[in-house]
Amino acid sequence: MKDYGTRILTVIGFLVVLAMSFADTSLAQTKMKMASATINDVQHEWQKQFEAGVEARVGDRIDIEIFPASQLGTIPRMLEGTLLGTIESFITPTAFVVGTEPKLRIFDAPGLFDDPQHLVKAVHELTYRDHIETMLLDKGLRVIGVIYNSPFVVLTKSPAPTIADLDGLKIRTFASPLQIEPMKALGASPIPMPLSEVIPALQSGGIDGLLAGIPILTAFKYYDVAQYVTELHFSHIGSINIVNENWFQSLPEDVQEVMREEGRKAEQAVIDFGIANLDRASDAWKQNGGEILELSAADREAMMALFLEIGTELLSTDPGIKAEYDRLVEVTTAAR
Repeated sequence: MKDYGTRILTVIGFLVVLAMSFADTSLAQTKMKMASATINDVQHEWQKQFEAGVEARVGDRIDIEIFPASQLGTIPRMLEGTLLGTIESFITPTAFVVGTEPKLRIFDAPGLFDDPQHLVKAVHELTYRDHIETMLLDKGLRVIGVIYNSPFVVLTKSPAPTIADLDGLKIRTFASPLQIEPMKALGASPIPMPLSEVIPALQSGGIDGLLAGIPILTAFKYYDVAQYVTELHFSHIGSINIVNENWFQSLPEDVQEVMREEGRKAEQAVIDFGIANLDRASDAWKQNGGEILELSAADREAMMALFLEIGTELLSTDPGIKAEYDRLVEVTTAAR
């Protein structure tokens, strides 16, 4: 009887150890694929900072792997994968997510941010930063990462130093109406298109130009197919890192908190990198034969007046979007 009891205790002990072993293996096998359409830019840098911070604190409880340069598909496919949970994390300009959450178009409003420092100060005001994190929860996404990306420029195959030069050109834009409608107002034909398809389209003549930030243009060596960048700077691009909320909630609470904290630490860590990268990208563009053009003061004033009118109208038609825009305007005003 005593031997039987001993055997039972031995079996129970073995099962407990086995269960703990499986639990540890399961936790160690938690994967986090981090996707991006870009490489060697501020988005990629944020991913690397986040990865290092999280893994330093949780060890092998989570296995993070970064996939830059559209390795996991086009921007629409990466967004779709994050919504479905087949991709755990995706970083992208907010304009590419407006189809999923139209409220995000507020960040594309012309004239909203004065410069990089103003955008950073506004979106990182603590209460508003908390709000940004939860803006997409009803879509099954959580924002872990909000960073300054770059101001808008337009790349063209022929010089376009005036807004009149954009008339009739086919310009690849972001999916946001806040880029599409202003380009229409200038006489251009806006064409939403995945970033991975732009170079072939420029080479074939399918498009004449691209609305983007100059770090993207330099990183992907667009100077090989088009040389002229005109600084529009009517708006500043902000990027967000989104994670699948169901996946996030499957993590232990302490790991969730580490991810939230390290996301914000990485935001602060890349501010100087992102701003300095604008100068590096501009210098690299010119060193590789590209030209950077500026609008005249009169052209810029006319463009901004037109864009502000369009932006205000677009952001006022939906009460929910207008309320979000009004809140952001309060934050940006206080940040000046």
